[in-house]
Amino acid sequence: MSSAVSVKIHPSQFPDAVRADLLESLRSRRVSHKFHYDSIKQTQKWLGLHEAYSPSRTDADCLTIYEKGFARAAAQIESPAVHLVGLGCGGGQKDTRLLKLLQGQGKKLFYTPSDVSVAMVLVAQQTAHSVVAQENCFPFVCDLGSANQIGENFSQLVQSDAQRLLTFFGMIPNFEPQIILPKLTALLRSADLLLFSANLAPGSDYLAGMEKILPLYDNDLTRDWLQTFLTDLGVEKDDGDIKFSVDDGSSGMQLKRVAAHFVFQKRVVIDLPERRFEFAPGEKIQLFFSYRHTPERIASLLAENGITVVDQWITRSEEEGVFLCRKAG
Repeated sequence: MSSAVSVKIHPSQFPDAVRADLLESLRSRRVSHKFHYDSIKQTQKWLGLHEAYSPSRTDADCLTIYEKGFARAAAQIESPAVHLVGLGCGGGQKDTRLLKLLQGQGKKLFYTPSDVSVAMVLVAQQTAHSVVAQENCFPFVCDLGSANQIGENFSQLVQSDAQRLLTFFGMIPNFEPQIILPKLTALLRSADLLLFSANLAPGSDYLAGMEKILPLYDNDLTRDWLQTFLTDLGVEKDDGDIKFSVDDGSSGMQLKRVAAHFVFQKRVVIDLPERRFEFAPGEKIQLFFSYRHTPERIASLLAENGITVVDQWITRSEEEGVFLCRKAG
């Protein structure tokens, strides 16, 4: 039997904060993405969805660009010790491949898998267990979207004598860029490296590229995963339907995103101890969104937030990009 694992939890994921976020999600009709990873059941459904539709699983060229990014980042590290911080670690598969490469170079390894879900950080910790000793692994549960001034928390977890390498894989699509990028910049120190990935809209016609990738979201596995949040609140599948669309993003961002809304076909009441929420037929609640970028838009957004792209790798399909970055200046 495995030894017990210590997990540090940021106040952004304390029960009262999570409850407040849930009430705001229902009030605003815009569900925080973290509620789709909250339980072990949701985590397992997401991992299955990721396996079926993520380019990193279905496109061999996608694996290649990550390996090139890993090799380039590893070549930049001169320190004998490396602390990898996986921001939004998911199942930890990509982080573990990077850690294995660093292990092959004789580096002493430390790892902080960080995500909003206890289940997810434990999956990542177990995935990396064969590479990183348990005493050198520091799982951290945190909501990057709502947490403020988290730099000190990460500084306490990271070894002071180790080169710090941050990964931010597949996270930018599910955040408003103007909210998450300043936080990412605040976490970066001048000596840190950042490996950053983004889902892209392929081709020179941005809207046509968005339409092309829509089936990656508009499918039964994604519907089942997103429905779990509603089902746990007592909303059944036949109470409405999940509709996917290509929408404009935040004002002034010149970005489009795939959005998923549950459109109610019946009157539904969600009764919580703190508040009662009523949904009339025809009302909708936003369950999910995923921005799609282009390499040029990514470079521009990062530069606006004080982050410089050092190198980049784009799949031949133009649907995925990996970017090696440093803090500007």
